Amino acid sequence: MSNENFIPQATADGSFTFFSQQFNEAFHSHFGAKQESFFKFVSPTQLEIVAHQPTLRLLDICYGLGYNTAAALETIWQVNPHCYVELIGLELNPSVPQAAINHHLFDNWNYEHTDILSQLAFEQEVQTERLQGKLLIGDARHSISKVHQLGFQADAIFLDPFSPPQCPQLWTVEFIKQVALCLHVDGLLATYSCAAAVRIALLTAGLQIGSTPPVGRRSPGTVAAHPQNSRFHIHSVLPPLSHAEKEHLLTRAAIPYRDPLLNDKAPVIVQRRQQEQQASSLEPTSRWRKRCIAQSVSSF
Repeated sequence: MSNENFIPQATADGSFTFFSQQFNEAFHSHFGAKQESFFKFVSPTQLEIVAHQPTLRLLDICYGLGYNTAAALETIWQVNPHCYVELIGLELNPSVPQAAINHHLFDNWNYEHTDILSQLAFEQEVQTERLQGKLLIGDARHSISKVHQLGFQADAIFLDPFSPPQCPQLWTVEFIKQVALCLHVDGLLATYSCAAAVRIALLTAGLQIGSTPPVGRRSPGTVAAHPQNSRFHIHSVLPPLSHAEKEHLLTRAAIPYRDPLLNDKAPVIVQRRQQEQQASSLEPTSRWRKRCIAQSVSSF
């Protein structure tokens, strides 16, 4: 992992990302890496509201270049400079955040808190008068149990792995159930993914879900909360799924990824799901998609 040569690639908003050879994907959308952090993660988790609390707990799953954490800290401290942040980041490869610092990618942001991100990247721990941060290095399936054992209850969780086909191990029912245990009863979880398998996993973990606006692409993201969330009016922070999105959850695409012991390799997890899909009586996703296209054409 650490042998990858991370070369900055420009995205449409002027910020930069990397391409992962291991997962064969870029870390961010080419529409804009920086804007993705704000609009897919910070905004859906309502951090500009939660920041009014004296203490805020943040769990950043797949920390990567550090953009989501950077956007969160910027937003929180602009709203409330005195908010004390407790941060835990989970990251498989420490060379990724280190490369972001070495390539001075935050210079492009005109960012105030690069020293914090640098210390987090190279020392995996940072302590200031308004932040306690840790970066747990390793497989997030193992790290998440440590987070739970600490009794960490996050006000906001960023779920930002590579796509489900490339990194199915962090989208399984079993993993997301562990993530849900670390979400405060009044907290919010955000992810860029709208995959039916991901949404079903969130629902199976006991969370309610909503759809977040597309950012640069047609696909929306997803925000999730415990049903008993009382900090906000639940329906205002969980924009309802469209009729088509609800129908999508009734197709074979909604069969979730499974990893019973949280230790299977990606091909095993993918094959297990494919076998379950082949044996399923649910509607084929291709048929649902054709119907949606036909309905959209007939509406004009």
